[in-house]
Amino acid sequence: MQMIINGEYVDASNGKVFDNVNPYTGQVICTVPSGTREDFERAAVVAKKAQKEWAEVPLYKRVDIIRKFTSIVRENLEDIARTVCEEGGKTITDARGEVECLCMVFESFAEAARHFCGNTYPLNAEARTQGDIIFTVREPLGVFVAITPFNFPMELYAHKVAPAIVTGNAVIIKAASDTPLGALKVTECLLKAGVPAGVAQYVTGSGREVGAWLAQTKNVDAVTFTGSTAVGMELMRGAANNLEHVFLELGGNDPHVFFDDCDLDLAVAEAVGGRCYNAGQTCCANKRFIVQNTIKDEFVRKLIDAIKAYRIGDPSDPQTQMGCLVSEKAAAEVEKLIEKTVQQGGELVYGGKRDGAFIEPAVILVSKDADVAKDMEIFGPVFPIIGFDTFDEAVQIANQTSYGLASGVMTNDINKAMKFAMKVQAGTCVINGSGNYRSVHQPFGGYKHSGIGREGTTHTLSEVTQEKTVAMRYTQK
Repeated sequence: MQMIINGEYVDASNGKVFDNVNPYTGQVICTVPSGTREDFERAAVVAKKAQKEWAEVPLYKRVDIIRKFTSIVRENLEDIARTVCEEGGKTITDARGEVECLCMVFESFAEAARHFCGNTYPLNAEARTQGDIIFTVREPLGVFVAITPFNFPMELYAHKVAPAIVTGNAVIIKAASDTPLGALKVTECLLKAGVPAGVAQYVTGSGREVGAWLAQTKNVDAVTFTGSTAVGMELMRGAANNLEHVFLELGGNDPHVFFDDCDLDLAVAEAVGGRCYNAGQTCCANKRFIVQNTIKDEFVRKLIDAIKAYRIGDPSDPQTQMGCLVSEKAAAEVEKLIEKTVQQGGELVYGGKRDGAFIEPAVILVSKDADVAKDMEIFGPVFPIIGFDTFDEAVQIANQTSYGLASGVMTNDINKAMKFAMKVQAGTCVINGSGNYRSVHQPFGGYKHSGIGREGTTHTLSEVTQEKTVAMRYTQK
């Protein structure tokens, strides 16, 4: 595969490439250009010029182009979905759903943009502005760099690219190195639909190279990134050199709390579905299972039975419920963190075996002082079970982390549920469900080290634009 800069297919300026590998088969799918700072800067110079022209295109025409784009994507849905499955290990069923989700997100932002209004302000609120009419308009920020993750390469492409393009910005897309091909195919659909060559460009390369470039360039106005907290902090440091706007959706060690008055069968189903979905590689997945001690033994028994019934295997088989991780390296890292948790006193009561890029779902009984009960995020199908006795203890354990992306609480007492929702330090709290939950419209994002900014229709449209005040002075003759 090649990069797309100014509508042309190009290799990296230094000729270097890396392999795109199918984690299930171990076979090389294609080679990928390892773009340099010079390649990214070339794209940024093109984007800077193209964005000014794109911003002059009427909104309704930009919306029409997005509608054409989603039509083209749907015509190629099976091909794109199979690419997502092959390069990421995501099940084919989930891959198809994610490509359809991409279309829904683009269409939602297009519709929201048509109703995204400025503001008017009170007449005669001050003596010095008496008679003046004050209102605001929204204008694009300029050139965006959109850095997308491997775990949801289509959905998060949409959440970053759709709002930027529909509001008149230009975008340089940098996909995760583990899953570059699907994003390339979707970018090709944008260009076929009529998005100008300089407005949507696709450059591949290492995150380190991108970060170094962002610290130097003067041609980027904003960066939107989903990934680890450590990388997000580095991007923020680099972006500060030119005061680029930074939007970060970062890590999480999300609590899922189970009180003893919950529907236990529903609780187990939500626990397994939330954690095993996408092989546990979800930012907002339930990652810490905080269970009241009066039901903990029964919960663990039912949890293990449910995991045993979960179908794990070939991602391309429509019957498979959980595929492999994105790479053998990722699976080995999860294996290492399981071992570390056991070394800290955790009791591995089920699973945890690794086979290539596969990790068997693991159930580990841990104390609330273990690393995994605080800040050690495990990006895989691992269930750390932490017992508690009182409501206050459950809240304390839930909040004893530097993260705060999502959370869930299981109880049949709505008062208890609402009390927990108000006390948990997280951007989302799902009642009687896992925190692995997202609507295109909700303000998705986190507290503390889980990020800066929110994604979701009108919320993102506000963040990818800037507000200009226009004041019409009243002059009395």
